Amino acid sequence: MKLLIINPGSTSTKISVYENETPILDDNLNHDITELAGYEKITDQYDFRKQIILDALKEANIALEDLDAVVGRGGLVKPLTGGTYHVNEALIRDLRLGVQGEHASNLGGLIANEIASNIGKPAFIVDPVVVDELAPISRISGHPWIKRRSIFHALNQKAIARQYCKEVNKNYSDVSVVVAHMGGGISVGIHHKGQVIDVNNALDGEGPFSPERSGSLPMSDFAAHCFSGKTHQEMKKAIVGKGGVVAYFGTNDIKELVEKAETDPETKLVIDAMIYQISKEIAAVSTAVCGKVDAVLLTGGLAFGSYITQGITDRVSFIAEVRTYPGGHEHLALAQGALRVLCGEEESKTYV
Repeated sequence: MKLLIINPGSTSTKISVYENETPILDDNLNHDITELAGYEKITDQYDFRKQIILDALKEANIALEDLDAVVGRGGLVKPLTGGTYHVNEALIRDLRLGVQGEHASNLGGLIANEIASNIGKPAFIVDPVVVDELAPISRISGHPWIKRRSIFHALNQKAIARQYCKEVNKNYSDVSVVVAHMGGGISVGIHHKGQVIDVNNALDGEGPFSPERSGSLPMSDFAAHCFSGKTHQEMKKAIVGKGGVVAYFGTNDIKELVEKAETDPETKLVIDAMIYQISKEIAAVSTAVCGKVDAVLLTGGLAFGSYITQGITDRVSFIAEVRTYPGGHEHLALAQGALRVLCGEEESKTYV
């Protein structure tokens, strides 16, 4: 099976071509910020990004007719259960509308659909960030004005959970594992019998603080800042983008800060506090299954650093075995999601 993977980001479009689970092309197509600034909405970038993808495939001598499917990164659509979804009219409509917000990833399914339709092949999305499998009890926030929402690194979290299951010869539907995706944002989810029954909303700043996000803050003090003359946009940026480690040091370069922490007690304290908060979140979601956790799995860019992974392991290994899977695995996960459907291992889902 030959698959085209399309993963649009804010200033680049990453593409891959896989033969089964082996990449034969991996390209990061960077976009000039000034050129993107000419588009009022993200969906206005559709033709621009599609043509760049087609040009890159032509340059790499990848014939569209040889593809068996096209897989796009899922965007901010309505909440849905995890799995692989055929791109249908309802999904196209909501990707265009941005029913939960505008994001470059919304273009993934749209571009995938057109390329696939032109060659008579299926288009899919897999485990978008809005996967919502929360247990009813985990939706309660503490005030009826607000319900907890599930927005997290679903694609990589589920891929890593399945990878662990493959290693230990178990089914994803039979295990309880905690997965901590640690990047610019950090999400910690408890996967129980094939569903993520509790997870922090990493997009909106819930949970542990991270390189770029504030995490959960003392509410009274935060409310006071909201009425201190700061704008709504400034407060949103304080939560996501300019919160967390960036707010303390003006940089999100964790590798550099870990090195600095060897001689600077203040830097060490903040990095250790992030490790501490991640560990607390892992312990907290473990209570969803009464502590009966098969493994704790650490992934994302921060998992490359042994200082962070060892610090977390020291604090949470009493819960279960800790395994580390550094980096992001999104493109492989997208390919695997399509392959499970194409090979008849599972049925594709219908978005409504």
